[in-house]
Amino acid sequence: MGQVFQHATVVSIGDELAIGQSLDTNSKWLSNQLTAMGVRVIEHVAVPDDVQAMLAALRRLANNADLIVATGGLGPTADDLSRAVLAALLGDALVRDEVAYRELEALFRKRGRELTEANAMQALRPASATCLSNPHGTAPGLRAQYRVADRAVEVFMLPGPPHENRPMFEAFVAPAIKRPVGHVIRARVIHHYGPAESEAARRLGPLLDRDRNPLVGITASDGVISLRIRYEGAEEDAERLIEATDAEVERVLASHRFAVVDDPGAEVAPPIYVALLEELKQRGATLVTAESCTGGMLAECITSISGSSSNFVGGFVTYSNELKHRVLGVERAVLEAHGAVSGETAREMAAGAVRTALHAQIPGTHETHALSITGIAGPDGGSREKPVGTVWIGRASSSDVDVEARRFVFPGDRATVRRRSAATATAMLLFHLTGREMPRMLWQVEPDGTPPMGG
Repeated sequence: MGQVFQHATVVSIGDELAIGQSLDTNSKWLSNQLTAMGVRVIEHVAVPDDVQAMLAALRRLANNADLIVATGGLGPTADDLSRAVLAALLGDALVRDEVAYRELEALFRKRGRELTEANAMQALRPASATCLSNPHGTAPGLRAQYRVADRAVEVFMLPGPPHENRPMFEAFVAPAIKRPVGHVIRARVIHHYGPAESEAARRLGPLLDRDRNPLVGITASDGVISLRIRYEGAEEDAERLIEATDAEVERVLASHRFAVVDDPGAEVAPPIYVALLEELKQRGATLVTAESCTGGMLAECITSISGSSSNFVGGFVTYSNELKHRVLGVERAVLEAHGAVSGETAREMAAGAVRTALHAQIPGTHETHALSITGIAGPDGGSREKPVGTVWIGRASSSDVDVEARRFVFPGDRATVRRRSAATATAMLLFHLTGREMPRMLWQVEPDGTPPMGG
């Protein structure tokens, strides 16, 4: 029988997380799970492996939350301090949990190893806490209640590795949470491509006011503008108010919209690539890529998505002019007259990729589309006419005689230019396939020389 929690905080423990050496994926996953259960997550904290820092963080967070979920610091090494810190927080002594100890003995015996003193420490717990069995590792979790004045704060401590803490969250934390009757938290994320974040915010106007419900939040990443509609309140009003807000968003940004997600916590890949693959799948079409400055990044982004092999037939990385000519059939005269970074070369690369895919007679390639990318990612190689960040993106299709190329000037370092190039190429093809007039895209240079929008 669970209880209703109003506010939760998520704590990630470890020096590597506090200093940014490792990416904290636990906070994102845990927050999505808690939000889906109707618990408002009010803060994420990353703390180092330091007793005083950990204690201070837990005490502060307990003042504002009635549920704390922490990950990390439960292993067998000297910097695994979570057990000792929880004991200090509760004012308890550490005691050996006999059930946890026997489980550790059995696990090490099964592995043909001796249970060392360091590993046996993982069976210690604060006297008033409960050990939580970990079927995927050696470190049990912990559950305790910490009293603040006249109320109790539920504290869960889970191991750091996601393959251990996620099953434990589902086994121990989720059953402890009771969904509030009639009260829900719902979210919808609407993805757009093209406008600068500042321009999108200007168009949305009062929709971004922070005192409204549903609340609309805006984030930008490599040209993708994501609007998160978050509703909290009576269940019977949720769908109506979210739909009404969505309609207002569509009214001002419809031409840029490419995906709507009603379960944003389930998103595991950048939405622009998922949307393109879904469109290709619906059409029974395939994709081939021809890349220079991105070095295969576009193909990697596509193939990182499960099931992509049904629609992605392959790609070419043609860094040198010679390979552009020999593999893709780019005319030497074009390369000599216009250079590798040009609309002419981008068009011939895309057309050559389609031609090569068709000649291979790959089953299912009756409709094949190609994207090409050629540019100057930097930090060297730029000129006055073609500054660093200049990228030409080409698009060709077996079902269309027109071959398109667009010029962009992407700001940022080498990695950013390459990332934005891959995302923008994907957006170009996606808008083409959905039969919509292409909006002017972020960082695009018009044929008349009109500079990029920026943002």
